Amino acid sequence: MTSIDRRSVLRAAAGTAAGGALAAGCGDGHAVRAAARPAPSTDPTASPHTPAAPGSRTEPAALPALPPGLPDQIAHGPSGRPMVALTFHGQGDPKEAEALLTEAERVGAGLTVLAVGSWLEAYPAMARRVLDGGHELGNHTENHRDINAMPASQAAAEIEQCAQRLRRLTGGVGRWFRPSQAQYASPSVLRLARRAGYPHVLSYDLDSLDYTDPGADAVRDTVLGHVRGGSVVSLHFGHPGTVAALPAILDGLRQRGLRAVTVSRMLA
Repeated sequence: MTSIDRRSVLRAAAGTAAGGALAAGCGDGHAVRAAARPAPSTDPTASPHTPAAPGSRTEPAALPALPPGLPDQIAHGPSGRPMVALTFHGQGDPKEAEALLTEAERVGAGLTVLAVGSWLEAYPAMARRVLDGGHELGNHTENHRDINAMPASQAAAEIEQCAQRLRRLTGGVGRWFRPSQAQYASPSVLRLARRAGYPHVLSYDLDSLDYTDPGADAVRDTVLGHVRGGSVVSLHFGHPGTVAALPAILDGLRQRGLRAVTVSRMLA
């Protein structure tokens, strides 16, 4: 990454590039949907991939090294490179998650999934499914509550419980932490995330608003209407409109000469 590229990342961390409604992801409407804890799945066909057994210490695949000088909170990658990062809140129906992962793999795209720990408790096979598909898996707290409003002890537990679950399922905590119900982490949450093993918090600069269920066409138009090189796009598992929109989003990116890659790949 050139010095110019690094400056673009640093500038982006100071505020949103899309502004307005496009900065509202994981808002109150989605919090209501996410509040219910899913029942543990006993369906052995929930994923066609064979996961590591819970408690196994399978070593995760090596991640590309990040350049020095990245900010504490990352909202955008280098604008001069033809890459974007599609990042997903990991919760909801695992069949819809499977459909999104499979569609991305069909065209060679890499996704970054920030998983809610209680979702991984219910569907532990999804952790290895994400990684085995060549995607990236990170931490989106244990229960998806308003982490910036919590006392430090509760916020720490939300981060650390999800990190411990990721370690049990995959052998590592993942590279990225994203705060729940917030685009940016508070200074306190930043410190807690760093203590839990996440030196960089992953934000975003383009909110698809898919969690409001506006329909596939609206999700597609929001993303393709604002995306550019280096964009970090916020999307969600658990919404049929997102599943329906993804093929058109990936095709639209391809037509513009943009590749959907993991956040680590975009920043490396």
